[in-house]
Parts: sequence; C-alpha cells; structure tokens
Amino acid sequence: MSIIQLRKIVQERLERPEWSIRYNKEEEKIRIEDNETKKGVSLALKPLLAKYEKRKEEAVTEIVHYVESAIAAMAQEHNLSGNEKRIFPVIRSTSFPTETTSGKKLFYEEHTAETRIYYCLDLGSTYVLIDEDMVEKANLTSNKVKEMALFNIRSLQSQPKEDTVAGNKFYFVNSNDGYDASRILDNSLLERMNKSKEGVLAVAVPHQDVLIFADIVNDTGYDVLGQMVFQFYSQGKIPITALPFIYENGELDPTFILAQRKPKN
Repeated sequence: MSIIQLRKIVQERLERPEWSIRYNKEEEKIRIEDNETKKGVSLALKPLLAKYEKRKEEAVTEIVHYVESAIAAMAQEHNLSGNEKRIFPVIRSTSFPTETTSGKKLFYEEHTAETRIYYCLDLGSTYVLIDEDMVEKANLTSNKVKEMALFNIRSLQSQPKEDTVAGNKFYFVNSNDGYDASRILDNSLLERMNKSKEGVLAVAVPHQDVLIFADIVNDTGYDVLGQMVFQFYSQGKIPITALPFIYENGELDPTFILAQRKPKN
C-alpha cells in the first residue's frame, strides 16, 4: 500500500462535519482540527503505514480512537489543582513544538541533545500537554510540577521483558500506558539496570510506547541495537529518536551506530 492510499483510508474514517482535515504533502502528515476550538492533532503517515502493513484495520481503528479522544480532551477545561497524582512527564524529540497551535507556551525542559521533557495531565484514555498558563492558574512552581511528575512516573511498574541475541541481553518496557519512554527519567530504574550489566549499558526511546535497555558485550550487540531501534522508530505512533544512548556515570550520551552487518537472527 502507498502513502496516498493510506491517506485516503484514514481521511474517510476521520470525516466529521465538525472537523477539518488538511494534508501536508511535504511532511506526509494529516492535520485534524475541531472547527470551533481550532485545536487538533497531526498524524505522521509513514509510521502509520508500517503499522498498517502489520495490523491492517486494527491500526486504523486505533488511530481513529486516538484522534477522537485527543480532540475531545482538548475541548475541555483542565485544572492541575486536585489532580496532582495525574501529572506525568512525557518524552518528545527536540523537533516537537514548544507552543500549541493557539500560541500557548507548553511547559517543558531540555533533557538530552535528542530529547525534551514535556508534562501532561492524564485523563485516562488520553492526556493533554500542560502549558504555562495551566501551571500559573494552579499556583504551582515549575519545580513542584516536575517533582510531582517524577514521583508519579517512579510509582508506575516497570517489568522489562528479556531477550538474548549473540550473548547480548535486550530488555523491553512496553506496558502501553502511554509512559513507557518516560520511564527513562526514573533514575532508580536506570541504576538498577546499570548494576546488573556485564558490558556497556545502552538505553533507547525510539517512540513513546517503548523503553529499550541493551547490555552490549560484543560488536554484534551494537548492530542488533542499531537496527532494532530504527525499526521501532519507524513504526511508532509518536516517534522520538532513532539514536540510542550510552548510559555511563549517570549520564545519557546519544550514540550513532553504523551497523556493519545485518544479524542473521
């Protein structure tokens, strides 16, 4: 299937009299906005195409539900006061917008050369990104919001699934709660994985819904990791970065891996 064919399928499923849909050919993205609030979401078609080729109609149904939930959430008035346990950090790429389409400044901070930390209010099936006005209305300081978000992310369970390739161990956190990549901010989890490593510890957040750890003990491990992260990145609903990080001395260092050969398995 081509991007054009997928675009037609998605647009037909998202047609609503109260919404407007625009296509950005250069970026291969669809923008869906509520006609009244002028708020909406953008869908990157390349990652969706990769998911569609694997899951067909299920992938389209999932994205329709995501758009419906997100636009409905944006139409509501949200208050941080009384919702402190529902504030979480979310990881995004450094190319992610720092303002809403209506011009409000999003509440965020720098993380690495590849990533930023944004903050959101969890609404159950979706969430809304926190802007600076929401923080001000709640009479909260920036540090307080960050403290609450980090406390809440540490409270989530993290049970990595393990796989071994050519002596290298790979661990995947994929709980599908919207905050898998955010767990990279849990220093206790990073340190726990670091203490158990036998070689070099690499960490990756290719998209929002997965966190990958790799205990690299040989060159094949780097090859596998590089290709694995790129594949996850190309298939994610909200891609973050195709570059993994080397974790050393409490720091995350983005690392470009040039795979020398394709692993047999």
